[in-house]
Amino acid sequence: MSEVGRPAPLRVLVVDDEQPARDEIAYLLEHDDRVGSVVVASSAAEALRVLQEDEVDAVFSDIRMPGLSGLELAQVLHRFRQPPRVVFVTAHEEHAVDAFDYLLKPIRDTRLSEAVRRVVDAGAPASAAPEETIPVELGGVTRFVRLSEVRYVEAQGDYTRLHTPTGSPLIRVPLTTLEQEWADAGFVRIHRSHLIALAHVSEVRTDGGRVTVVVDGEELAVSRRHTRELRDLLVRRSRPGQGGRS
Repeated sequence: MSEVGRPAPLRVLVVDDEQPARDEIAYLLEHDDRVGSVVVASSAAEALRVLQEDEVDAVFSDIRMPGLSGLELAQVLHRFRQPPRVVFVTAHEEHAVDAFDYLLKPIRDTRLSEAVRRVVDAGAPASAAPEETIPVELGGVTRFVRLSEVRYVEAQGDYTRLHTPTGSPLIRVPLTTLEQEWADAGFVRIHRSHLIALAHVSEVRTDGGRVTVVVDGEELAVSRRHTRELRDLLVRRSRPGQGGRS
């Protein structure tokens, strides 16, 4: 690492057969402080030639390309002993859920910055910090609920209700605050009133365009605006471990 507690700058490979798109994403990445170097390739085959000489931390790749597609390139990269993080860049929204990670064209600075953050976080060492606990006031007694006990959270005015196997205590913290603070712990917003723990989703149901999830036996509605994000996150969590380099 370049500084204590700070990860080394990322090495990134951009793959796109269209030069304007390739140049744009390379330009944006070069102006991100977390990125140290950017190399480009005009095809998947050229990308593999580059990777014979250089190792990278992440590959930002178009999906639809002549010859080897971005999806096929990712399959090859996943066989590497230390595979780079793959971020698909696509103008076709129907590919988004199938991608391990993705950006939709045209690229927006905020979305690209978030993708870089996920790459950095994926390479960060696991923390040995103790599990977070939430203080809950019950009849003058403070009880501490472990974050891993929380199955889902429900907004109730200025309060939120924590649903756990042993009870449903109220805390005076807005749902939006918990959404931000617990994102890294696997919690995701599915509705303006609900935040769920992905690890405890047992079913996703679709009926006439209406999507619901089952969490700890409770069926909860997923709003339209959160449906794609939820499916994408569940797909990522369900992917098998990566193999060794051949």
